[in-house]
Amino acid sequence: MHPDLQTLDDQLDAALRDAEAVASGLGEERGCWRSQPSSWSVAECLEHLTSTNRIYLGAMEPAALHARQDGRRRRGPAAPGFIGRLFVRNLEPPVKFKSRAPSIICPLTSCSLTEALATFVASQSDVRAFLRTFADIDLSGVRFRNPFIRGLNFSLATGLHAIPAHERRHLWQAWNVRRLAEGQSQP
Repeated sequence: MHPDLQTLDDQLDAALRDAEAVASGLGEERGCWRSQPSSWSVAECLEHLTSTNRIYLGAMEPAALHARQDGRRRRGPAAPGFIGRLFVRNLEPPVKFKSRAPSIICPLTSCSLTEALATFVASQSDVRAFLRTFADIDLSGVRFRNPFIRGLNFSLATGLHAIPAHERRHLWQAWNVRRLAEGQSQP
């Protein structure tokens, strides 16, 4: 695997370990606990990440397949451009700017920490499969339509960097919820 893609794979590994750790020993009741009616539980943070990953990959895959058909081969590292780097940086924790998630990626009303973790793990496998399947195309040069921000196109590289950054953001949120659920103070 190319070093830049290995770095992304390593970030996915770290997010997976973090998700397993935040859910470990929490139990269903605390895993579905919300500090306020409008806030999310640990399980809902994981559900949100699963939905976002799947929708992002669904938007990225047709562009990647088209690039492969057109022979758009890898030219260099999968690196976001200037605007993409700003977008990815804005996703990183600690959260400085809160925004409402589009309804399509809001967590389900039913809650199961076990199921939320399992589906998150599956979505991570899907992201890894995308990385491996399309490692040979020009990830920095091929663009896809952002499914959440109308009129905005990103490179596949930006999308691939946004996924682990977004995961870190909501896993940070999940840890804060877990601390509150366990009666600890938020950092």
